[in-house]
Amino acid sequence: MNWTGAARTVVVCAILIVLQYTLRPLLAWRASIDFLIVALLLGAVRMRPGWAAVYGFLLGLVSDSLMVNGFGAAALAMSLVGFSASWLKAVFFADNLALNGFFLFLAKWVFDLIFLLVGHRAHGVELIMQILVWSPLSAAVTAVAGVIALSLLKPLMEVRTA
Repeated sequence: MNWTGAARTVVVCAILIVLQYTLRPLLAWRASIDFLIVALLLGAVRMRPGWAAVYGFLLGLVSDSLMVNGFGAAALAMSLVGFSASWLKAVFFADNLALNGFFLFLAKWVFDLIFLLVGHRAHGVELIMQILVWSPLSAAVTAVAGVIALSLLKPLMEVRTA
C-alpha cells in the first residue's frame, strides 16, 4: 500500500473511532453498533498479521480504558480478531459486500465471545443469553452498519490513478 492509501485508511479508521464515542452513546441500544470492530477489520486487512494484532491491541486498550472491571479483555479479543482478520484477508475480505457483512458479523461475535469469557462479564443464564441472543444481534447490527459505512466510504478508499 502506498502512502496515500495508508493516509486514507487512517482517516477512515479515525472517523469510525470518533463515531464509536459520539454516535454510539446517543443510540443507547442493547444490541449496539461496534464501530471499533469495523475500524479494526478495515485496518487489519491492510496490514501484516503482527501489525494487525498490535493495532487491535491498541484499539482494545482504548476500549478498555473506559471499563472498570475486566481490563485487558477487549485488548486480548481485538488482538486476536485483528490477527485473524489479517491472516484470513485473502480468503474473506473481497469487494463483495455480502461477504464483508458476514466477515463483520463473525468478527463481532468472536470478539464478544472472547470479551465475555475472558472478562468474566456475566455468569450462568445471563452469559448464555448474552452469547446466544444479544451478541448475535449486536453482530448483525454491526455488520449492517459496517456494510453501509464501507459503501459510503468506498470513494475515499479507492485508489485513484492519474
